[in-house]
Formats: sequence, structure tokens, C-alpha cells
Amino acid sequence: MPDESTVDTVACIGAGVIGGGWVAHFLAQGFDVRAWDPAPDAAEKLARLVDAAWPALTELGLKPGASRDRLTVTATLAEAVDGVGFVQESAPEDLSLKQKLLADIDAVTAPDVVIASSTSGYGMTEMQVAAKTPERLVVGHPFNPPYLIPLVEVVGGKLSAPWAVERAAAFYRRVGKSVITMDREVPGFIANRLQEALWREALHMVANGEATVEQIDLAITDGPGLRWPVQGPMLTFHLAGGEGGMAHMLDHFGPSLKSPWTRLDAPELTKELRDAVVAGCDEEADGRTIADLIAERDRAVIAIQRAVGQARRG
Repeated sequence: MPDESTVDTVACIGAGVIGGGWVAHFLAQGFDVRAWDPAPDAAEKLARLVDAAWPALTELGLKPGASRDRLTVTATLAEAVDGVGFVQESAPEDLSLKQKLLADIDAVTAPDVVIASSTSGYGMTEMQVAAKTPERLVVGHPFNPPYLIPLVEVVGGKLSAPWAVERAAAFYRRVGKSVITMDREVPGFIANRLQEALWREALHMVANGEATVEQIDLAITDGPGLRWPVQGPMLTFHLAGGEGGMAHMLDHFGPSLKSPWTRLDAPELTKELRDAVVAGCDEEADGRTIADLIAERDRAVIAIQRAVGQARRG
């Protein structure tokens, strides 16, 4: 079985926002990338996405050999996976589509190559049911945009082999990712479940007129969000306990867990709630286009990563 350190060509199946972000990341890491997407305008959209990401990737530092010219958009799925060392699938979140596509990828990919799915919620157990060699299928869940956010959650399904999970995790670390190798499957994985809890509470507050979209965002960006890049929510609460740490935190604030501070059930997404959230985002954007906001986000993420890295190095 080949060593993951020898992989020099990656296939990206699906070239939307997530798949295109993976393409940009792998190119910046100095790989040859083959991309396939059935959309008729996929090549043009992918080129625009890579071009938009390249300034941020250049700012972060390109690896030797990194070049946008190393991208090939293929006409067929079989061409995309021929001779590659790793496959990243990033199709839309549709279970039946994922099941069929992963089976199709499995059928035309060399048997010793790991196939990873960018799914944001489905477990590999439910996606690998139609594959002939399901043992090499794993989840490699990234975060948007994959070329900037380092986290990838890796987990196999019931039919996945431990070696596939280990090789996927090793490969992602090789390409500069921060990897969580999960012990077991859970719907939505780890980070999305945490995000979803915050998202649902935010929707409740908008629906009830308790907070505006801008107030909710400001509450995070100028509040706990400033601490999370450094130590995360658990260590943040650990420090809230003072010298007694988390033990004191739980003993002192434990009773507040029964207080009505959160509503984890999702509110009904009525037209009124949808329109209020959309209007709030438009108001907060204040004339900035999606492209403007993406550029602003990318600059900020780079600055945060550099500042946090410097702080950790002392």
C-alpha cells in the first residue's frame, strides 16, 4: 500500500464552493489537481473561484511548485481519478446522490486509493452502502473556505477500514490541515453540531424579536468569539472558574444549566423568519458585495491565524 507522503496528484470530484476551495488548497500545496463536475459551466466557475482564492493563498505562502496551471478539468469522472493518489468528493448534500457518486468513484479508482467525502452531515455508514470496496471510503469534512480554515474532521463508517482513516488523516496533516480523527460517527460531526446549537438559538432570538442579526453577530465577534480561536469554549469556561478551574465553574454555575438560556429545538422556519434573517444580513452588509465580504473575511482570518500563532509561540 503506497505511503501518503508519495501522493502528488489529487482528484476533486465536485467543483462548487467546497470542492473549488479544496482545488485551490491542493494547488497552493504544490499538487497536480484534476477536477470533475457535471455542470456545463463548471470549468469557468472553478477558474473564477481559484483566482479569487489565490491572493489569500499567496499571502499565506505558496508551497514549492504551487501553480494554478497544475489544474486540469476533465471531461469524465474516470479521467479525473486515473492515476491519482487521493480523491476528495464534494458533491451537494443529497444522500442518494452521494451514495451513487461514491459508488461510481469507487468503481473507477485504483483500489489502494482513499476516497474522502466532504459531506457536512451524513455519516459514511449511510453513504458507502453501494460501493464495491467501501473499506477505503471515509469522511473528510472541511470548513468553508477549505483553502483557509484548517480544520478537517475525519471519521469512517461501519465498513471503513482503520487504515483508510489513518491514511486520510495523515494526508490531511501533510497538506497543512488541523485534523480531528473522531472515535465514532455522530450526525453533523463535532463542529457542525456546536455551530447548529448557536444557529438555532440565533434564529429563535430573531423570530421572537429579542435580537437583530447585527446584534447577534456583534455579540460573537466582539465577545466570546475573540477567545475561541485561542482556547475554545471548554477551556474558556475552565478559565471562568478562576483558580478552581472547571470544577469551580461547574459547582458555581451548574444550576444555571437549568435556566432558560437556550432553546435547542429548531424554530419553525416561517417566511417571516426567513425574510427577517435575509434582510438583517443585507442591512449588516451595508452595500458590501459577496465578493467584498469574502475578501474581508480572508484578510481577517489570515490576520487572526498569524496573531494566534505568534501568541502561542510566546
